[in-house]
Amino acid sequence: MARRGINLALLLTVMGIYGVIAYVVGRRTKEIGVRMALGATPRNILQMIVRETLTLVAAGAILGLPLAFVCTRMLRSMLFGVEPADPITAATCLIVLLMAGLAAGYLPARRAALLEPVSALRVE
Repeated sequence: MARRGINLALLLTVMGIYGVIAYVVGRRTKEIGVRMALGATPRNILQMIVRETLTLVAAGAILGLPLAFVCTRMLRSMLFGVEPADPITAATCLIVLLMAGLAAGYLPARRAALLEPVSALRVE
């Protein structure tokens, strides 16, 4: 039962990361169009967006992992089937979130890199 809750929380987190990154990339369509009109290649756009996404996810992991261990110690009485300092669970969640961040950055970035600069500049 505890694993099901962890899986659901992880799924919601992955969906949230993807949604936020897709929204941010969508809001930057005009900027991406300007960059491409000035000579940026689709590969440059892809690398820029994925790098920014992974930087944000890594910063969240660096700040969130110690905070999660502190919170689990305080909530020890509410945890069933999971140890407060379970390194396997923490490592698995960290890897899945980093992979989700990579996918969340790559998919919208690929879509943005395929835009025509002229049509991107016409977007309101």
